[in-house]
Amino acid sequence: MSLKTSASSIISKIEVFRVPPRWLFVRLETVDGFVGWGESTLEGHTEAIEGAFADLTQRFLGWDADGIEDIWQTAYRARFYRGGPVLMSALSGLDIALWDIKGKKLGVPVWQLLGGKVRDRVRVYGWIGGDHPSAVREAARERKEQGFTAVKMNATEALAWLDSPELLKGTVERVREVRASGMDVGVDFHGRVHKGMARQLAKLLEGEGVLFIEEPLLPTQPSEFADLGRLVSIPIAAGERLYSRYEFRPYFEGHALDVAQPDVSHCGGISELVRIASMAETYDVALAPHCPLGPIALAACISVGVSKLNFFIQEMSWQMHYNSDDADLFTYLADPSVFAVRDGYITTPSGPGLGIIINEELVRTRAKEHSRAGVEAWRNPIWRGEDGSIREW
Repeated sequence: MSLKTSASSIISKIEVFRVPPRWLFVRLETVDGFVGWGESTLEGHTEAIEGAFADLTQRFLGWDADGIEDIWQTAYRARFYRGGPVLMSALSGLDIALWDIKGKKLGVPVWQLLGGKVRDRVRVYGWIGGDHPSAVREAARERKEQGFTAVKMNATEALAWLDSPELLKGTVERVREVRASGMDVGVDFHGRVHKGMARQLAKLLEGEGVLFIEEPLLPTQPSEFADLGRLVSIPIAAGERLYSRYEFRPYFEGHALDVAQPDVSHCGGISELVRIASMAETYDVALAPHCPLGPIALAACISVGVSKLNFFIQEMSWQMHYNSDDADLFTYLADPSVFAVRDGYITTPSGPGLGIIINEELVRTRAKEHSRAGVEAWRNPIWRGEDGSIREW
């Protein structure tokens, strides 16, 4: 059982909600009436997270919600097998909800609990182009009209392990189109591009004013990341598929990253995101949390971003290609204005906890509708090449 105090808030209920477009929300409630929201979205593995929560619920009902670190360490260490995308994503949602409760109980934003803010607003970027990047000039113009000053787009479609260099020229052309609109642009290789092609594409982008290149190689290749970093001057970013500070360690020690992109819904929640951010600062690495997810994850990222000096920019999923008109970033918020984009920035939320109000009735309704309709959980597409072999998505 947990360590307790005379002012403990005992966890009385843990719920998870599968909602469109592809998100998994977590709701914690305490005996003394506090409610916290978290997000454990692991795209393509929803059922696995739901299974992990069956265990977490059994373990932590009756525990003190104030004991965030005790719960985190127990969840991480006490089952012997640890880490990985499923267990860490489940722990992430639990942890985020606990921080939300703590802030609400004390009547302060989460960022106050992390030492206070070091900035009044956070820079954000939106997505353009989708999985099959095209029509980026018009999309960049629309993002600019929405208030963004930066965007991100996929570099390529599926590529063979080694492929024709001709397939890389379109990436450069698209980057030039976006830059001509006056927008900064990050280019996401998405782990689709293997080493021989990644070197060529990174060199082609040299001098094009790219903000960063993301996951230029698969996350299993920290040494090759470092090799690439010595070849080009473009900042190299990665981290969405690194699930704790321990997995970031070889990247930092190998001088393989310029931008760390931990995902708060995958890396262990706010608690671990803060630790990774501090670790990154030690190696002069910027922080740009990965977040093509829902509003709870975004609020958690912003809570950390406003309190960490090495924060650089924040991804947000508003009108992203995975979302829909009736299931987008603002759909489940009582007050979407909290994420209003002005001159490329979002103002620091000032409400208690995560600073957002979730429309609980809508969450419950959509989750029930989803279940009754037998809608399958979201899956990423499977790509094959002309020869029938599997390609990285």
